[in-house]
Amino acid sequence: MSDYTKAEARDWARERLVGAVNCTIPSFTNDLTAINERGIRHDTRLAIEHGFLGSLAVSEVNITLPEYLEFMEIMKDEAGSDLVIVHHGSWSTLEQNIEAVKGAEAAGAELVLLSYPPNFYPQSEQEIYDYTKAVCDATNLAVIVFPMFLWGFSSRIHPSDIPARLIRRMLDDIPNIAVIKAEGGFPGIMGLVECHRLFGDEVVISCPIEGELLPLGQLIPIQLSATSDHEFWGPTIPEAMRLLREQRFDEVTELYWKMHPARKAKQAAAQQLNGGHFIDRQLWKFQGWLRGYNGGPLRLPTQRIHDPQMNALRKGLLDAGFEPSMDPFSEFFVGRNPA
Repeated sequence: MSDYTKAEARDWARERLVGAVNCTIPSFTNDLTAINERGIRHDTRLAIEHGFLGSLAVSEVNITLPEYLEFMEIMKDEAGSDLVIVHHGSWSTLEQNIEAVKGAEAAGAELVLLSYPPNFYPQSEQEIYDYTKAVCDATNLAVIVFPMFLWGFSSRIHPSDIPARLIRRMLDDIPNIAVIKAEGGFPGIMGLVECHRLFGDEVVISCPIEGELLPLGQLIPIQLSATSDHEFWGPTIPEAMRLLREQRFDEVTELYWKMHPARKAKQAAAQQLNGGHFIDRQLWKFQGWLRGYNGGPLRLPTQRIHDPQMNALRKGLLDAGFEPSMDPFSEFFVGRNPA
């Protein structure tokens, strides 16, 4: 249960959501028959140690809803009040998403990242509005609305994925929309700039892409970077957010250029492996493993990662002056806390 009411969601978000939110991908036992509690607790503790204010409990893997809710309960039990647990509203149908968000609220989640199912094919803004409102109405939790190219809305609805006029309707009618994860029209910054200009006084505007966050955060106030695979950078993104808040822009700029070799390696791996417009959770899990997170096997269907990508990602971190794990790649597929 959250410690705020539905009507207080936006005030809660403004006060509480200051910093960065990473992603926690479920860990499984080595025979893939159950979730791995030790691995999940390890990743939760490390997220807190790295300075993240919250973590997304990723659902876009082969996991049942009961397993997912148990995964979230473990994260909450391990984190206590030290980490905001974010529910990943990414299930196959509206009915499943409503069931999942109710379960997540009971399991201790405090925030929801709203996604749209792969088989959801809206042909009007009204259909997007109706889906969004149905999920938000089903929970008391604060919700992140997420304009994003992955949904496929840009070719039929608007180039910005979810147009500002529709976001305006949502904010007027749905009180627990508290955050906009502003990736509309990606790649490009106009979606974030437009959301900041039009809605920044009402809700929190999140900039999840670190390559945009570090430059734009020097020009406009950005209090939140959520949710993203920030675990690839270890404690760097929470530190960058602190520097931005303190307006230490020379240090932020120096950090940006330090990160650039690893950024380019990360972008190249994503472009190579993400051609199907689906986020490669195996890739993200490996990125986290390089910085001390659990790693470990994922169930089919999952995308694959091979030696060339793993070598390139590790080399990028080394070239940037970071200290990634030098353990054999074979250990990634076992995990740091095998069960």
